[in-house]
Amino acid sequence: MTAAPATLGLIILGMGMVTYAIRLSLIALLGRIEVPPLVRRALRFVPPAVLSALILPELLLPGGVLDLTLGNARLLAGTLAALIAWRSRNALLAIAAGMVALWILQAALPH
Repeated sequence: MTAAPATLGLIILGMGMVTYAIRLSLIALLGRIEVPPLVRRALRFVPPAVLSALILPELLLPGGVLDLTLGNARLLAGTLAALIAWRSRNALLAIAAGMVALWILQAALPH
């Protein structure tokens, strides 16, 4: 049994409104209270932690199997991108270089 397009649209709209309300409530709440310095410092590490949790499994476990060899194009391209990001402090350059490196390595390395 599938939902009608109108029902599906209403569900998506409702989910979007709930998500927006949750985010807005946190912004409004944090704008009115003083966040302790320790919490503020800890919150700075949330974006890198989430990004690492999303990216590292893709780099280290292509196909669900641990691959730390030089044949792992994702790991090599990710390492290059990380080095460029570290040296240049330019996220866009790191992403572009990593993607180009990945495409070249995927074409050059045996699968």
